[in-house]
Amino acid sequence: MEHRSDFKGARVLITGGLGFLGSTLAIKLVDQGANVLLTDAMIPGYGGNLFNIETIKDRVTVNFCDIRDVNVMNYLVQDKDFIFHLAGQVDHVLSQTDPFPDIDINIKGTAVLLEACKHHNKEVRIVHAGTRGQYGEATSLPVNEEAPTHPKGIYEISNLTAQKIAQVYHDIHGIRSIMLRITNVYGPRHQMQHPRYGVVNWFIRQVVDDGTIKVFGDGKILRDFLYGDDCVDAMLQCALTDAAYGEVLNVGVDHPTNFLELAELMVKVAGTGRWEFAPFSAERKAQEPGDFYSDISKIKRIVGWQPTTPLDEGLGKTIAFYRQNKAHYW
Repeated sequence: MEHRSDFKGARVLITGGLGFLGSTLAIKLVDQGANVLLTDAMIPGYGGNLFNIETIKDRVTVNFCDIRDVNVMNYLVQDKDFIFHLAGQVDHVLSQTDPFPDIDINIKGTAVLLEACKHHNKEVRIVHAGTRGQYGEATSLPVNEEAPTHPKGIYEISNLTAQKIAQVYHDIHGIRSIMLRITNVYGPRHQMQHPRYGVVNWFIRQVVDDGTIKVFGDGKILRDFLYGDDCVDAMLQCALTDAAYGEVLNVGVDHPTNFLELAELMVKVAGTGRWEFAPFSAERKAQEPGDFYSDISKIKRIVGWQPTTPLDEGLGKTIAFYRQNKAHYW
């Protein structure tokens, strides 16, 4: 496939396309003139929501299917220029009680997708959305792509395995892939029904409902919080950058915020809600990796991407979105 400088007329498949990042990606791609196909299994609690694509529903195709279905994936990957692989089990809490959805969806699903490309579309370009959880505890800060990987849960292990599978198909079979490790992302179109993943969005639900945010421990744990639109811009810019293929790239924010600062800022921006300290539950404490923020110098160098949305601005946009569309998310 010739190098593309934009997505005009590009045929794009997004797995997990009715979720938070998938739908945000679809909206941007449609605006750029792409022909977009979304797949989603609509597994309850995973964030798939038809309202997420309300503004573009007549300009995309949706296929309700599971990435583990070999025959369907063999068919859907044909003739695509780009695949953004976002489908996955991302619930840390579930992965502690039942490891099999992670293994099945994240590992097998990724293998099914890549096998389909190997047999039916070797020219496609793939962007795989992984997690910063692949690193586990930071050995030094900020965390760069060379840092050791010691994931603390089955979800993170399955995600790291999926990334390694993509790397093998890139190196051995020539299926061009970019492996992203994405930090804590928040923003409009994220699921809001439970707190099992997406801590910032769960905090936002509390302040929109004029409730109380629970800040665990002393609130001093550091994280980098990335606005959804910035994350999607990273994916799009990576996909158009030849030099990014075959690379593992952090997608995050290089100046961290602690949870106490986050809660205080959120209450201030919302003008509603409050926060209080709360002790860690046993399972949260066991999984808590401590301070983490990304070194994004590699993606800056290779792709030219960096986040542009300040935390207060991103929170303001997100809170406004949910106040307007609460009925579709609560």
